[in-house]
Amino acid sequence: MLQGILIAAALVGGTGLFIGVFLGFAGKVFAVKVDEREEQILEVLPGNNCGGCGYPGCSGLAAAIVKGEAPANACPVGGAPVGAKVGAIMGEEVGEMAHEVAFVKCNGSCTNAEQEYEYTGVHDCVYANMMQDGGPKACNYGCLGEGSCVEACPFDAIHLVDGVAVVDKEACKACKKCIAVCPKHLIELVPYDHKHFVQCMSKDKGKDVMKACKVGCIGCKMCEKVCPADAVHVTDNIAYIDTTKCTDCGACAEKCPKKCIL
Repeated sequence: MLQGILIAAALVGGTGLFIGVFLGFAGKVFAVKVDEREEQILEVLPGNNCGGCGYPGCSGLAAAIVKGEAPANACPVGGAPVGAKVGAIMGEEVGEMAHEVAFVKCNGSCTNAEQEYEYTGVHDCVYANMMQDGGPKACNYGCLGEGSCVEACPFDAIHLVDGVAVVDKEACKACKKCIAVCPKHLIELVPYDHKHFVQCMSKDKGKDVMKACKVGCIGCKMCEKVCPADAVHVTDNIAYIDTTKCTDCGACAEKCPKKCIL
């Protein structure tokens, strides 16, 4: 009896020892060499793994930078400071990185926008967008206010205020998560320092816009006429501001009859 137990124990122990030695040998033979720069870059990256850079997490970005597939300043969360550190590791100069933040092109709050019906479904903008007329709001282009962007933001930088999404520019890291999830395509990245934006996306004619929202752009072109920098133009009944030309003089916002320019 005792002899059988000892034999079984010896067999199990021997098998375990053999497997351990084999795995250790195989690990060395088939080991994939990692560029030490990749590990150094991974150490200076924020580690949020938000995917805002377009790669699967920080490790994916580090590998892409080492391979030359991504620039040293590709991390939107780390910004210029992290970009400079990565550039030093790679031995290359890193140019200036524009500081951008997300902006919601809608001010159709519960106070400003009309409702066609009461939505009582799942609190998700994608589901609400599939309902009749693209959601309960009279404006088919406006923020649905169900908070999908709020849930998607890993930095707690976007919140619902009176039924419309609002971005906290100080907390925003420009990871683009909110942009990807918005079914109305209302969110875009804008320069952090810029001050004037059109808070509307409606392409309807002025009379229809006024029926749906108190602060919607009616395409009157008053902003276009008073802009001294030729930075504002109305296309498809909606005003657009070219931030590369805009001097933030405020003439467009002052003249706008609907006050839809922030």
